[in-house]
Amino acid sequence: MQPLRVALDARVSSGQQVTDATIASQIAALDARLAQDGVRVLSEHRFIDDRDSGNTVLRPALERLRDAVATGLVDRLYVHSPDRLARRYAYQVVLMDEVRRAGTEVVFLNRAIGVSADDDLLRQGPGIVAEYERAKILEGTVNLASVASHSHNAHARTRPVGASITAVRDTTSSHYCVGKP
Repeated sequence: MQPLRVALDARVSSGQQVTDATIASQIAALDARLAQDGVRVLSEHRFIDDRDSGNTVLRPALERLRDAVATGLVDRLYVHSPDRLARRYAYQVVLMDEVRRAGTEVVFLNRAIGVSADDDLLRQGPGIVAEYERAKILEGTVNLASVASHSHNAHARTRPVGASITAVRDTTSSHYCVGKP
């Protein structure tokens, strides 16, 4: 019988995490699980993106991992958690489908997957919430920049989503209130 060909995938998600060396803690946890399962990972199957965002699938280590999986070089993939594979839920779904179609088993350290519909929902939840939070932050940032770049006449353009229009006492001018009115 051929030995199990395993790989691990790890990444950081922000500059702060790079300076805090949180990728080292992810790798240590993955290595501990590999030891617990009695398997070894070859150095060329340690796919580590230590400076690339999970908001994209265009990451050097992830691209190498996808190639290895697609060519049948990986039987089992260890990942700390689904959001380490990809931050966006849609990317998680695409990548998991790709990996499963290739016949590669995926082991997440924080939970088993695919045992029941409830397990899959638990896996999906954090990705969906993170995507929602990013969208709200981006929306607020875009709205603030948009408001700041236009004249003080709030009626000169359509108000940004999430902003209310507040009239000033003299009723000849108004302004935007971004956030809670």
